[in-house]
Amino acid sequence: MFLALESRAVKHPLYKRILLKLSGEAFLGEQKYGVDSAACHQIALSIRELAQLGVQVGVVIGGGNIFRGVKATQAGMQRTPADHIGMLATLINGIALQQAFEQIQCESRIMSAITCDVMAELYSWKNALNYLEKGIILIFVGGTGNPYFTTDSAAALRALEIQAEVLLKATKVDGIYNKDPTLYPNATKFDRVTYSEVLASNLQIMDATAIALCRENQIPIRVFNMFNHSLKAAVFNGPVGTLVAGE
Repeated sequence: MFLALESRAVKHPLYKRILLKLSGEAFLGEQKYGVDSAACHQIALSIRELAQLGVQVGVVIGGGNIFRGVKATQAGMQRTPADHIGMLATLINGIALQQAFEQIQCESRIMSAITCDVMAELYSWKNALNYLEKGIILIFVGGTGNPYFTTDSAAALRALEIQAEVLLKATKVDGIYNKDPTLYPNATKFDRVTYSEVLASNLQIMDATAIALCRENQIPIRVFNMFNHSLKAAVFNGPVGTLVAGE
């Protein structure tokens, strides 16, 4: 069914349940640091549109707009506490996004991989599935709850756990290229690649652990620019970004 519909857009959502991976940079808007309320509002509106169509949505959030653990370790900080700070940064973004949902009367829950009872519910696989079935949008923060794992790995893990049919990764570019298009004007964009090609060519759109998890469990990944292309189009299997799928 997936392959039959792959080459054309459809009139109804192709997926009933999705996992959307948002980088921290998605929350920057026109700023160089922090959280931009206009960007949060735009993200919330795009996701609400899907929810109104009956699509169940889980969102994994990065924290790079506030803190990057890798840069901190380069400055001498130990990796574990640096990653802990990064997890807290994702919680900040999660709260900001939930407030954006509140402003447009859209029900959501923050579920955290790290304990922070005052601000978020501790992640529970069973509760997550129950919320999704009720049409509640889930905001997953705290990564996997462990240092040394990226939020890309958290996205792949949550996609598996909530039985998502696709992992949508929103980035600053409109898909996967053979080299960085911001540095090389002659970079070539791929419409579709396999998991193995991503790993073998070290395309670095997601970390190897995330790609391997999706390959093993046959979860397609669509990489696209959320602010240049419609999130709705990606869920309707429109020709946006790059599809990472089977061999």
